[in-house]
Amino acid sequence: MTSMLKHKDWTAHARRALGATEIVASLARLEGWTLAGDGPHVAIEKTFRFANYYETIAFVNAVALIAHRQDHHPDLSVHYNRCVVRFNTHAVAGLSATDFECAARVDALLAD
Repeated sequence: MTSMLKHKDWTAHARRALGATEIVASLARLEGWTLAGDGPHVAIEKTFRFANYYETIAFVNAVALIAHRQDHHPDLSVHYNRCVVRFNTHAVAGLSATDFECAARVDALLAD
């Protein structure tokens, strides 16, 4: 997983839609992420839970920094003590490697 988190400039790489087998294999490497939607709206998502609003917003700000650096911006559903993070790649009408790398980076924020 560590090598997966080395910085990669996604603006310099062409993104492509992953096939079903690639999606299943990539999803298996992530804990707690699930498939949502279908067709061009297929995404991976995960709900992160926190003790309070302050912790939730601190997490949202950290996710925003990751999104900015990766040039890949998730949909966020922000609530008092939780945030749902949802990644997909609109440009390929599906899921790309970028979605899974960004998900791993978000998970790393809360790793022990």
